[in-house]
Amino acid sequence: MADLLLIALVMFAIGTSLLAGYLVGRALVSRSKELEFKERERTIRDDSTKKQRASLKGQFIEQLAPLLPGFPYDPTEAHFLGDPVDFVIFRGRSLGVCNEVVFLEVKTGTSSLTSIQRKVRDAIAEGRVGWEEYRVQG
Repeated sequence: MADLLLIALVMFAIGTSLLAGYLVGRALVSRSKELEFKERERTIRDDSTKKQRASLKGQFIEQLAPLLPGFPYDPTEAHFLGDPVDFVIFRGRSLGVCNEVVFLEVKTGTSSLTSIQRKVRDAIAEGRVGWEEYRVQG
């Protein structure tokens, strides 16, 4: 009988040790995953902040473009739209004529045209541009 009691106590001790080991291991893994998640979250937030700053910088430069050295048009003839095209240039307007209408997109760094900007560019290149007049009744 004492042998059975001893075996039961040993089995209980082994079971308790295994359970304790499992719980400690699980807690360590959980903490490790939590730290890993926080690091990934920090990285994602930092990346988002950098992209947001770059976007704001680009928008700021877009609006200042006519005042920057090397701008290829008379700044007084450039009219800011912002989206989907940054400027419409009315060449010759400062002289009281309109020799040409130019749609101008300002880009910084390695940025590229958006999908809608490419479609606008293509419509202009293919001559799908028109003029309409809308009169308000009043």
